[in-house]
Amino acid sequence: MTASVWNHFWGTTIARTPHYNGIGRFTQQLQRITFKFCKSSGASKGVRDFIEKDLIHYARSNPGVVVYLKPRRHRGPVLKAEYLNGEEEYLYLAKRPREEIVRWVDHYTTRSGQPTARLMKTHHTHHLSIQGVWTPWTHRHPDTFTRTYPDEEASQAEKIEKTATDELREIAERLSIGEN
Repeated sequence: MTASVWNHFWGTTIARTPHYNGIGRFTQQLQRITFKFCKSSGASKGVRDFIEKDLIHYARSNPGVVVYLKPRRHRGPVLKAEYLNGEEEYLYLAKRPREEIVRWVDHYTTRSGQPTARLMKTHHTHHLSIQGVWTPWTHRHPDTFTRTYPDEEASQAEKIEKTATDELREIAERLSIGEN
């Protein structure tokens, strides 16, 4: 898919996080996950294996996620993930092995539920700076970029003047030695 088709179909956006997630306690965004499968169909074998071997461990390790199993006759297996923001994701699981289903369940568990979109920029801020973007190299001397490394002069430790705390400690040591 070309970039122009991607932009037209998906659109562009900025990176967002769920409202207040990370301020205080983390809130898992996946609310419920539903496995729809056939008890006898060969296409549902991977889902049935996942249910037998991995579902109990998944449910215990994710107590905030409600897990539903919905057997359906002669229908293809589907995973439905519902998020706190109201978004729903569907994944058709026909003829997928158990290991791949484990990876997809983990993927949907760790997602935010925000729709997939191409990012407009690598960074975004609501308060623009007229000074530009800060990088670790912003206030470095231009010599830093033209040197060949390893460089002896650049490897030397910086000479730091004594701080006020160091001065006070030396005075305290001199006074304690003078009293003895």
